[in-house]
Amino acid sequence: MTRGILAIASGGGHWIQLRRLHPAFEGLDVAYVTVHASYAEQVGACRFYTVRDVTRWDRWGIVVLVAQLIRILIIERPRLVVTTGAAPGGIALALAKIFFRSKTLWIDSIANCEQMSSSGTQARRFADVWLTQWPDIVTPNGPHYWGAVL
Repeated sequence: MTRGILAIASGGGHWIQLRRLHPAFEGLDVAYVTVHASYAEQVGACRFYTVRDVTRWDRWGIVVLVAQLIRILIIERPRLVVTTGAAPGGIALALAKIFFRSKTLWIDSIANCEQMSSSGTQARRFADVWLTQWPDIVTPNGPHYWGAVL
């Protein structure tokens, strides 16, 4: 069964920015993924998953994260994956695009006001829509600017 939206972000500011998109998801089938179990109370009746928080230097952690994300993607089979970053969101975009042909949307963190983040730059290859929250970063080939979530 194909479901709706998989919204994923790491903790802190990435999660806050993702949660600011919640009104856009109203009435849609949404599952949330993040790195802190304590965030579950913020998503109400929506399905909620936690995954390992990793950095690019945590090779074993990335293996664990990939396995967790594949499991979630098999369960959810989302039509759309939306992320505000960082590592869990970028990896989820790639896996969803390659293995599930999901549509993908990357929204780079508002903290990156001079250039795209490292994760955001890598996500470009897998994002159907690749966005920045700063109009000064826009180029003809992307990222694009549709506004800011903060």
